[in-house]
Amino acid sequence: MKKVLNKLEVFTAEDPMPFLHPEGDPWKDVREIERIKLEWNLSYRHCLGKYSRFFLELEKGRFLATECPNCGKVWATPRPVCADCLTICKWKELPGMGTLVSHSISEFVPAFMKVETPYVLALVRLDGADTLFAHQLKNYGRREDIKDEMGVKVVYAKEPVAHPILLMCFEPL
Repeated sequence: MKKVLNKLEVFTAEDPMPFLHPEGDPWKDVREIERIKLEWNLSYRHCLGKYSRFFLELEKGRFLATECPNCGKVWATPRPVCADCLTICKWKELPGMGTLVSHSISEFVPAFMKVETPYVLALVRLDGADTLFAHQLKNYGRREDIKDEMGVKVVYAKEPVAHPILLMCFEPL
């Protein structure tokens, strides 16, 4: 009778570098491996806290950053407190246009992301901001059409989304 119901297999792993151990495998006592299957279904409630207004305004088709009233730095991604001078920031609407500074194209993404591949992660300097904002670039045509320094805009979701960060993405101008 099987005592561990979710046991998949037991096997002995081989020394991957026996040439380094001519005197014998120093790991031989821990090479018996048990593989089991675990299934987890997690559900939790998460408060977006001081960042909530950013996401609430995305839902209305508005892109907000924060501005430090002391040093004037504009943070996009918004910050409740200025990282430079520790002053509490104020909300500021940005026009939603910017410049692609850098990007990365990924053919493989974790399954939990549930996005189409290739996935293009764009690093954008939004007009009116002093910092960079990282998010997905969509509707770019061919890969060859993606050029650093090209103009991009914030585009808002027309359909309901599972997480508020999916309310927006970037597209080329």
